Amino acid sequence: MTAHIVGAGVLDPIGSDARGPVIVAFLVFIGLSLLWLFTLASSQEHEPERLYIADRSLSPVFNGFAMAGEQITVVTLLVTSGFIALYGYDGFSVAIDLMLALGVLLLLAQKIRDSGLYTLGDLFSLRAAGRTSRTAAALVTLAITIPLLMVQLRATGISVALLIGRSNHGTQVVCTVLMGLLVGFFAVVADLRGTSFMQVVKVVVTLITLSLITLLALSRFGWNPGYLLSAAAEKSVSPSGYLSPGLWPRTANLGSLNVIGEHIVVILGTAVLPNLILRVSASRTGRSARRSMSIASGLGAAFVVLLSAAGFAAAAVVGGDVIRAVDDVGQGSPILLASEVLPHGSVARVALITAMASVAFLAALTTVSSVAFAAAVTFARDVFAQGKGPRTRTGEARVLRLTLVALVAVSLSLSTAISRYPVESLVIFALCVAASSVFPALIYTFFWPKFNRRGFSGPSTGDCCCPSCSRPPHPSSPVPRTHYGRS
Repeated sequence: MTAHIVGAGVLDPIGSDARGPVIVAFLVFIGLSLLWLFTLASSQEHEPERLYIADRSLSPVFNGFAMAGEQITVVTLLVTSGFIALYGYDGFSVAIDLMLALGVLLLLAQKIRDSGLYTLGDLFSLRAAGRTSRTAAALVTLAITIPLLMVQLRATGISVALLIGRSNHGTQVVCTVLMGLLVGFFAVVADLRGTSFMQVVKVVVTLITLSLITLLALSRFGWNPGYLLSAAAEKSVSPSGYLSPGLWPRTANLGSLNVIGEHIVVILGTAVLPNLILRVSASRTGRSARRSMSIASGLGAAFVVLLSAAGFAAAAVVGGDVIRAVDDVGQGSPILLASEVLPHGSVARVALITAMASVAFLAALTTVSSVAFAAAVTFARDVFAQGKGPRTRTGEARVLRLTLVALVAVSLSLSTAISRYPVESLVIFALCVAASSVFPALIYTFFWPKFNRRGFSGPSTGDCCCPSCSRPPHPSSPVPRTHYGRS
C-alpha cells in the first residue's frame, strides 16, 4: 500500500462494521472523562501549594502510580511501539531507556523533595539566587515543554484519524485540532491532584489493555514467544536485520558513539523533565518520594515489557509494510494490532479497539495536562510571583490558567502549521535540552558543595545550545528525510 492509498481512505483497519460502535463507545468514554473533569473543576482551590503540589499530601503508593503514569505518554505508547514494530532491536533499546530513566530519577528524588522546592527556578536558586536564574529556568522549561506538546498533539491526531478510517493529511490535521482543544480544556481547569487521579486510572487501563492484546497475539503463535519473534522478523521491513542493532537509519554515521550518545540523552533527559520534578515534590517526605519512585520503577518496567511485546506482536500480526503505510513512524501500530488479533465482526474486537483508543486518549489527556501544567507553574512562580509590586494568591492562580491557555494554543498552532513536516525529532531536541541543562545543574547543586553562580551559567544557559550544535543539521528522525503524515 502507498501513502496515496492511505490518503484516499482505502486502508481501513477498523472496518465499516466496527467503526460505528467503536466511535460511539469512544465518545462515551470521552464524555465520562469530561464529567469527571467538571467534578474536579468544581472543587478547585486557589491556594498555590494545594494547586501546584496537592499540599504535599499524596501517599507513596498513589503518587507512585501517578509517577508511572507520567511515563505513559502518547509518544511512548504510540511512537515507541511503532519503532519496535518497524525497527525491532533498535526500537526495543529505546524502550529500555525509558525504564532506566526512572532509575536515574530515583537517585535524585529524595534530595529534590527534601529541598522543599518544586520548580526549576526554585532548584536553580539554591546556588544562584536571583531573577536571572529563575528567568533561565523559565526559558529552559519552555524549550522543553513546547516541542513535547507539539509531538503529543500530532500523535493524538494521527491515532484518532486512523480510528475513524481516514488517515489522509487533512483529516489528521482536523483531528489534531479537535483533540488538542479537548485535552487543552482539561489542562486549563485541572490541578495536580486531579491529573494524579487520571494518571492512576491510565496506568491500570493501559497495563490491562496491553496485557490482553499481547496474550491474544501470542495465542496466535501457539503461546511460543520464539515463533512470534520469528514471524515479526519475517514480516518486518528488513527480515535480516530486524533482531540486530543498526536497522534504524542514521545519516550521521558515528558508529557506537552516536548510539551511546542517543541513549544517554533519552535516559538523562527523560529523568529530569519538569513535570516529573513537580510530581516528586508532591510527596509527603523525602523517604516517601523514594518509595514512590520505587513503585513507579516497578510499574514502568511492567509497562516497558508489555509495550515491547505489543510492538513485536504488531510486526508479526499486522506486518511492517501495512504499519508503515499508515505513517512512516508506525504510530498506528497499537490500534492496528488491536484490530487484527480478534475475528472481524465480533463484539470483543470492538471492545478491544475501543479500549486501545481510550488508552491513547487518556495518554494524550494526562500528558498534555501534566507537561503544560508544570510549565505554567514555573512561569507563575518563577516569573510572575517574583515581580515587583503586590502579588495575591488568586492572581497567581489566574496567571497559571492564562499561561496554560497560551501554552496549549501556541503548541497546537505550531503542530498544525508544520503538520506536513517531521515533528518527532522535536522529542530528541527537548530531551537534549533537559539532559544538557537540567540534569547537570541538579547534579552539581546536590553533590558539589562549591557549585556557585559562575558554574551555574554553563549548565543552565550555555548548554541549551548543545542540542543544535551536537545534532546533524537534518531532522533526526527514525526515517531521515521523510515527511511524516503527508497525504
